[in-house]
Amino acid sequence: MSTDLSQTIDAFVAAFNEPEPDLDRVMSFFAEDARYLPGHGPELHGLAAIRAEFAPQFAGRYGTMTFDVYDQVIDETRRRATIRWACRLDLTGARGRRAFPPVRWFARLRYNGRMQWHGLDVFHFDTEGRITGKFTYATFRLPLWEKTR
Repeated sequence: MSTDLSQTIDAFVAAFNEPEPDLDRVMSFFAEDARYLPGHGPELHGLAAIRAEFAPQFAGRYGTMTFDVYDQVIDETRRRATIRWACRLDLTGARGRRAFPPVRWFARLRYNGRMQWHGLDVFHFDTEGRITGKFTYATFRLPLWEKTR
C-alpha cells in the first residue's frame, strides 16, 4: 500500500470505476478498524460493516456508478485527504438492468437513464496509508439529482 496519499486516493477511486468493479480491491484500502459514514445513515465500524454497505453497489443494484474527482486536498503531515466528486449513475446498460426497478424506471423516464449528484469524501489514514475513516457528504434525495449531458 502506497503511503503517498494522492496516489492512494487515485487508486481507490479507480477501483470503483473499473468496468467490473472489484469489492475486494476496494476493501483492501481500508484498515481493519476503519470507520465509514455513508452520508445517508449512521457511521459504520469495521471491514464487515463497510463491505455490507458497499455490496449492493458492487452487485449493480444502482446501475453503473462512476466517480469523477474534480478537486482534491491532501494533508500528508496529518494523513488526511478530501475529494470533491460527481457520481454518475447510468441505468441504460447491462448493469442498469440489475438496478432496483422503481429507481431504474424513474431514472429512465425522467433522466433518460443517466444522472449525477455531487459530494465529497474526507479520508483519514494510518501511517501505512490505509483508510481509517471515510466520511461522505452528499445529497442523495430527489430532485437534486441532475440529468447528465
